[in-house]
Formats: sequence, structure tokens, C-alpha cells
Amino acid sequence: MRHVVLLTTGGTIEKTYDEREGVLENRRSIVRLMLRHLRLEDTRIHTRQLMSKDSLVMTDQDRAHIVDAVRETLHAEPAPAGIVILHGTDTLSVTGERILAELGSPPVPIILTGAMRPYEMTRTDALQNLTEAIFATGVLTPGVYCVAHGRALAFPGVVKDREKGTFTRPVS
Repeated sequence: MRHVVLLTTGGTIEKTYDEREGVLENRRSIVRLMLRHLRLEDTRIHTRQLMSKDSLVMTDQDRAHIVDAVRETLHAEPAPAGIVILHGTDTLSVTGERILAELGSPPVPIILTGAMRPYEMTRTDALQNLTEAIFATGVLTPGVYCVAHGRALAFPGVVKDREKGTFTRPVS
């Protein structure tokens, strides 16, 4: 049985629509709802909600909390086969770079993913990206990655391309 730890921080992937207010907001983690739609053979997912924030309002302290949670998870029993972090796409790259800078070469794949459209909306990429991220923990070598839209990009150098609506690595 493969053990994957999923850390949730909020972001668009977990936003829900408030009909009274007419807004999309991070109110609580909805990852368990998403996981119920997946068939995960020989994989056990342990979820841990760290926060429920849009990444545009994340602080340096929030990122330190994420790094600390990753560090704790790496030393937990049972040892994880990989770590998935659900994160807002706007500053996912900032957090990925920080994890890489502070942890160096982790012993397992650490995958950051999010969505350009919330899980609750039609034509969402949330479930696809979550599925790909979980799958990636079993096939990628140890390192820090952004996994979304059928691609795995290793840090450093991953950026959000707003025009294309995905993550890329700038061409030099």
C-alpha cells in the first residue's frame, strides 16, 4: 500500500460559491469530496488542512508553515511515498521555490498543484490536476515539482503563464 500525504492550503482548486454573497471563497477544504470521485488502487491518502487561503493573500509566515508541515511529514511514520500540496496557482511558484530552497533534495516527490477553475465549476481542471499529482508521487524521482495539465515541471524555474492558463518554464 502506497501512502501519500495531501496538504491543503486553499486556492482556487478548493473555492466554493456562496450563493448569498455571490462570491467564490476559500471557506473549508473540499478535498475529501474530490477524493471520493477517484479510484485509487493500492494508495492510501492522508489529508491535512494547513489553511484555507487564496494564495494572493499568503504571507511569508504561511509559506514557513507549509515548509514546516512538509518537513514534519517527511519524518512521520509511516513514511510517505510522496507529498501533494493543493495550492493557489497565483503564488504556487513562490512556495515551490521556497520548499526547494529550504529542503534541498527531499527523499520523495513533493508535488504542488492547483486549478485555474474551482472544482465546483464546469470545465474545471481541479480533478484532473489532483489525479495527476497523486499519480506523479508514484512515478517521479525525489524532488519538488509542479504537476498540472498533463505535465510535471521540476523546480526551480516554474512560473504561471497567465496567457496560456498553465505553468511553464520560461525559454531563455
